Amino acid sequence: MSFSDVFRQLDWEDLKLQIYQKTSLDVQRALRTRKRNLQDFMALISPAAEPFLEEMAQESYRLTRQRFGKTIQLYIPLYLSNKCHNICTYCGFSLDNPIRRITLSQEQLHREALAIRKMGFEHILLLTGEAPGTVGMPYFREALPLLKDYFAHISMEVQPLDQHEYEELISLGMDAVMIYQETYHQSAYAQYHLRGNKQDFFYRLETADRLGKAGIKKIGIGSLIGLENWRTDVFFTAAHLDYLQRHYWQTRYSISFPRLRPCEGEEQPRSLMNERQLVQLICAWRLFAPEVELSLSTRESQVFRNHVVNLGITTMSAASSTQPGGYADPEQKALEQFAIDDNRSASEVAAMIKASNLEVVWKDHELRTH
Repeated sequence: MSFSDVFRQLDWEDLKLQIYQKTSLDVQRALRTRKRNLQDFMALISPAAEPFLEEMAQESYRLTRQRFGKTIQLYIPLYLSNKCHNICTYCGFSLDNPIRRITLSQEQLHREALAIRKMGFEHILLLTGEAPGTVGMPYFREALPLLKDYFAHISMEVQPLDQHEYEELISLGMDAVMIYQETYHQSAYAQYHLRGNKQDFFYRLETADRLGKAGIKKIGIGSLIGLENWRTDVFFTAAHLDYLQRHYWQTRYSISFPRLRPCEGEEQPRSLMNERQLVQLICAWRLFAPEVELSLSTRESQVFRNHVVNLGITTMSAASSTQPGGYADPEQKALEQFAIDDNRSASEVAAMIKASNLEVVWKDHELRTH
């Protein structure tokens, strides 16, 4: 069994209709409930919940402090390569963008690692385009041991792999994998992914199952907000999380909610989400899953990140560069995957967190849960 079996029983249009039919009474019932289910989550992400944002925010704050203490973990993305064999209409790395492609050599990896360590980071997220012939298992076998000498915790966000490959990467020091479906709308997914291995909707959908079976410590899931109706997409994400927690209960989970940002591609958001709605979503996630890590990237503005740091977020990126080699050589010209909105340094973000009466966590194992 895999999540695909659950997914095939879910109807996008029916679930979308259910979300928009939720009433204020449904929201009030969800707020009164101590252990919330998928129907409660549906109410909390519905338009009917928008007038209850203050109450949701207060409960989100309480649950976050109760579970995670007064901590925010910082991490930084490290892009290994912008080579990609896929054509994805929303991504700057898409094969049809005629730009300079870079894959970091071992020497460049050392330089990037040194530059990142000087900023204080111990937790990195490795990312690539999907080019298995260039940045596949042979490359990862060299990169992971090299980077493990520099960092306490390594997460990866790369192309989906087979279970035995994940097992090997775990043995080499990989701690977590982030795998995002982009959108759970199957027919729309095909319109966004025009070429490459990423066209295989179900192989990607079943990646978290392979990770769970491989015994990974942490899995991150989510959808790209803006590709399709965001409320329906995040409900599918919640159904996915619910399934994973029941089947791979020894694994930790994190949720991300990136909004579609400008890039070299031409895709414009089909489903707009304003900042108030993003706050609603963050709070809904915390009320539904008090034990799950919620991550907010530098896609969002510094003003927004300053305001929500206390409302449910447990993990933030800082000082991000989305181009390979961008830390050791910030003046080089290579394609970014998407535009960054919060351009503050790591020390500036850390100062903001401390000013919010929170503790900065640089190592993953220092993140205290209660």
